[in-house]
Amino acid sequence: MEWPRRRIPAGERAPRTGAPGRTPRALRRLAWGPVVGFGMVSLAADVVSDGARPLAGPLLAQLGASALMVGLVTGGAEAAAQGLRLVFGPWADRTRKYWTFTLAGYALTAVCVPLLAAAPAAGAAGLVLAAVLIIGDRVGKAVRSPAKTVLLAAVTKPVGRGRGFAVHKGLDLAGALIGPLLVSAVLAATGSVSWALAVLAAPAMVAMVLLVRLRRRVPGPDAVQGPGPDPSAHSDDGSGMASAGETAIPRPGTPPFFSRTFVLFAGAGFFWNAGLVAFGVISFHLTTEVAVAVSVIPLLYAGAMGAAALGALMTGFLYDRAGAAVLLTLPVLIAAIPVLALAPDAGLVLAGVLIWGTATGIQDSTVKALIADLVPSQRQGTAYGVFAGLAGAGALAGGALYGVLFDARPALIAAVATLQAMALALLIVALRTSRKTGIPGRGGPA
Repeated sequence: MEWPRRRIPAGERAPRTGAPGRTPRALRRLAWGPVVGFGMVSLAADVVSDGARPLAGPLLAQLGASALMVGLVTGGAEAAAQGLRLVFGPWADRTRKYWTFTLAGYALTAVCVPLLAAAPAAGAAGLVLAAVLIIGDRVGKAVRSPAKTVLLAAVTKPVGRGRGFAVHKGLDLAGALIGPLLVSAVLAATGSVSWALAVLAAPAMVAMVLLVRLRRRVPGPDAVQGPGPDPSAHSDDGSGMASAGETAIPRPGTPPFFSRTFVLFAGAGFFWNAGLVAFGVISFHLTTEVAVAVSVIPLLYAGAMGAAALGALMTGFLYDRAGAAVLLTLPVLIAAIPVLALAPDAGLVLAGVLIWGTATGIQDSTVKALIADLVPSQRQGTAYGVFAGLAGAGALAGGALYGVLFDARPALIAAVATLQAMALALLIVALRTSRKTGIPGRGGPA
């Protein structure tokens, strides 16, 4: 398949691709194929990964882990999922082997999660095995995420990156919704955590088959726009970046560091992640203070993933129309989460869970589309790694904040509000900076 080299403005005929007789509408449907393909891979993989995530605590407890051990393993796994992207993002950029990292990362998840079913049969070594496999799944996320996102940024360009990332995230979150429902059904039928984990081998196999087939159809990003500088790239602010709506290709002599706008957005990402409470804290509050049954927790998580899908779709489409200004809603949503999700009333907590899901969906889709528009393709893997590293640092800081102030709820709410005010201020400054050459993402293809 031959890819368009630039965004197709509204009203302009799609470029010819060597497929005589195809209309612009048919070509656009063809362009959506790889986007949906990546989305289906993510859907199957998230059935596996997010299906297992609510069972990590019960499994470790069954194997004799203390509450501290559960916290260290699950917290370390999430830190690895974010922080190791600082390693694998630049590594993927240096080698340009984006597909190799993508395949390896998904393979880690496909192997580690179903093998958790064998941990109870491993005797004394079961706890260590389970801990290694839980962390291994999240390391797989770190390995594949920057490289996969670079590939996705390339294939979403012809359809509009806001739309493309939103549709991909919607399919991704459909898997995150189906996974907990699947394991809940198996648990209800068998009462066995091992069986619930074992059935995840089927979607893991589906994910790998889909990924291998997609690899045969989709080239690397260098096949879309060659590895060398594009002489047509231009910039009015001396940053070496292309103007809004065009592929960000560095001009000869562009310095090897990120633009001021990217740095400001990354700083905002640190602060909003520091205030975005982990779902584990919400579930702890539900079971200990609101007396919600443990079996209900995966269903609430599935509802949050449904809200995340809607949030990703809505803001993704708005991003292509209005630009990065749609992200101004993110700190406002996050500031409301501790007020609602940690309330003593179950109805308020449910509202907080849905807002938490919406904020998560926006962060995991529209934010990635923005980074793709801000950073040249040759440095996007590094950019995703840097952004994820800062986000992971913010999440660790936020985890400590919620742990220390959990019983001092007014102080916690005030601290989160302060963090979000700082994130909002950085976002506003970043938007003003970006307007010098146009807001990224504005005006995707019709």
